[in-house]
Amino acid sequence: MSESSVSTFSCPIPSVRTEEIQIAHGGGGRLTQDLIDRIFATAFSNPALDARHDGAILPVDGSTRLAFTTDSHVVSPLFFQGGDIGWLAVHGTLNDLAMCGARPRWLSAAFILEEGLPMETLERVVASMAAAAREAGVAIVTGDTKVVERGKGDGLYVATSGIGTVEHDLVVAPSSIRPGDVLLLSGDIGRHGMAILAQREGLAFESPIESDSALLWPSVEILLSAGIDVHCLRDLTRGGLATAVIELAESAGLSAWIDEERIPVSESVRGACELLGLDPCYVANEGRFVAVVGASDADRALELLGRCAPGGPPARIGEFRAGLRQATLRSVVGVERILDRLSGEQLPRIC
Repeated sequence: MSESSVSTFSCPIPSVRTEEIQIAHGGGGRLTQDLIDRIFATAFSNPALDARHDGAILPVDGSTRLAFTTDSHVVSPLFFQGGDIGWLAVHGTLNDLAMCGARPRWLSAAFILEEGLPMETLERVVASMAAAAREAGVAIVTGDTKVVERGKGDGLYVATSGIGTVEHDLVVAPSSIRPGDVLLLSGDIGRHGMAILAQREGLAFESPIESDSALLWPSVEILLSAGIDVHCLRDLTRGGLATAVIELAESAGLSAWIDEERIPVSESVRGACELLGLDPCYVANEGRFVAVVGASDADRALELLGRCAPGGPPARIGEFRAGLRQATLRSVVGVERILDRLSGEQLPRIC
């Protein structure tokens, strides 16, 4: 069960107080992972869920496999530089399917509308979803709508589920990662989270920052079609690059080593993070991913990603080794530190 994938119950959860439990707001921290492990994973344990991937791989018959994922979106504000909640809802779910190595095929969409939501807002969001689905070549084939009382829904929430087809024989999952595998990053990080923060807080940076929301299947398809030895894929949503690498190391039972100096961060994002005291490695992305590939295919995979991946150029940022189930970052000054999940999330309501 991946914390950064809402197909495994990692949507942001507002603070809830009972006699037994207090849940931190956010979806990228230790408390949310504890919640997932202690309650959801325990109650619903089964082989598909226990794979801890961005979606479930489901065998249909001897030769057909489907990928299935679900996602919820509570981003605030609804509209931001580079996209909106509708654009994000489609991209987020389709990207989870892509991370399973599956071609996205069908989507469902459920809307929770707050009483008083302007009709033009809903029309604009739906139009964005329709455009994103058309661009991806998928159909939104079913859905649901509910209305809650004024003041109870923060305008609009969107939940989407997706089905994709697995058209190869690879097992693209954390269980396939081996010592010596290489970590490739598809592009620069931190744009989505900083774009949301700027819009939310009315911040004006010298260089405007736009969300990196983008479809990832075209890049994945090129890797698979070229016969690259792809072992695992993970998009860098809640919790960012650092949390994604931690998850992979823990799920694979290996040690991940990454080099901070090789991680691409745009000057505008780096400057904004330094100003606000944020670590770009933990800032959410919606159009970036890491690919774990066999060492012999790393250079060729990097070349292919350089031709097609959004936000490039891609970078070779690290590797997996035998050892403790942890992630280690080598800083730009050569100091190594073990990465850990944040106790909460740097920027809640980001996705």
